Amino acid sequence: MKVLVVGSGGREHALVWKIAQSPVISAILAAPGSAAISELATCHDIPVSDLDGLVELARAEAVDLVVIGPENPLCDGLADQLRQAGINTFGPSKLASRLEASKAFAKDFYARHNVPSARYGTFSNAGEAKAFLDQFEPPYVLKADGLAAGKGVVIVSDRGEAETEIDAFLSGKFGEASKTLVIEEFMAGEEVSIFALCDGETVLYCGAAQDHKRVGEGDTGPNTGGMGAYSPAPIAKPELIETAMKTIIEPVANGLAAEGSPFQGVLFAGLMVTPEGPKVVEFNIRFGDPECQVLMMRIEDDILPYLEATATGGLAGMPPLRWTAEPAITVVMAANGYPEAYEKGSVIGGVDDANKMEGVVVFEAGTARNADGERTANGGRVLNVTASGETLHYAVDRAYAAIDEIDWPEGFCRRDIAWRALKTH
Repeated sequence: MKVLVVGSGGREHALVWKIAQSPVISAILAAPGSAAISELATCHDIPVSDLDGLVELARAEAVDLVVIGPENPLCDGLADQLRQAGINTFGPSKLASRLEASKAFAKDFYARHNVPSARYGTFSNAGEAKAFLDQFEPPYVLKADGLAAGKGVVIVSDRGEAETEIDAFLSGKFGEASKTLVIEEFMAGEEVSIFALCDGETVLYCGAAQDHKRVGEGDTGPNTGGMGAYSPAPIAKPELIETAMKTIIEPVANGLAAEGSPFQGVLFAGLMVTPEGPKVVEFNIRFGDPECQVLMMRIEDDILPYLEATATGGLAGMPPLRWTAEPAITVVMAANGYPEAYEKGSVIGGVDDANKMEGVVVFEAGTARNADGERTANGGRVLNVTASGETLHYAVDRAYAAIDEIDWPEGFCRRDIAWRALKTH
């Protein structure tokens, strides 16, 4: 079977790594891919924004399946164009992708389908937005309506600061993404990520994880695209997963189908576990990054038949995915300065040594190779140091031991990934 993976980050590296283990794979292509992905796949230098180029590549190479990693090409309609060309595609349509592309659409959708979520208001006028703050006690949750690379959410405890942020959002703090603003009631509780494959009709559970969005230890500082993740999450007990599937994920999948935009791909539910039960924080329409990395480490089955069944409407005939009992953790190494300004080009040593350690895989999220063949930093989040172990403690110790093998003074990581789960063990 010949597969094309669209994307270039750590999530796509993990997907390619897992697909490469399939006994039925004959060739893997990636576009644009990366230097690290090129060790497992044939890379084609076509950006994810070039939808026509990606469709032409899939057609010219006669691929059997396209797996779309990032959200932007999905929200731009790549899956629609591929399906119109007769190519099996893992990833939702542009209409279904509005679940992530527009927080205002998503909140209205949850309301229509009785999906539990926080109270909210949607605004493009600063005065109206500021007046709406009277509805809530602090802290205040402000969200850019559109895609903002995981950074378009601000939580502030001070009313004056909230009003300043409202002005900043609506003045283009996140460009077009924040020209419309969603203000939500703050939900207290613990957050968990639950994933499910959906082929337009059938929904199949695909794992749970917990990630760390904030840049600083103790979950402090600004939000990022994610500084680490682990699976399983102790809070994601079987009864919580069952409740989330029945009251949130299945109603979302059924609602999209009922509204004429059936979902084919992976539904990623970011949930808050509140005293009243799980409630939606947000839905994403692709595998999380870095959650994907730990899920791929823990899935025992060949992932490829599941991706194909999702793309072709065959999930009803698939057994539940099997999971290794070994926990997995990934720690993000980022360039100094991230999530604000950072420099590219610094040399990273020791990754090959880290990869040789038992139970460790370093997925490369933002690296390149220089003229001397050295690994260099080429992004904000640069490495996903991923490890599994007999217990979560073992996995954590392995991941940080691997990080200690990596020589990169221009990078940093959090040293407390999985702290919540470790407290409970």
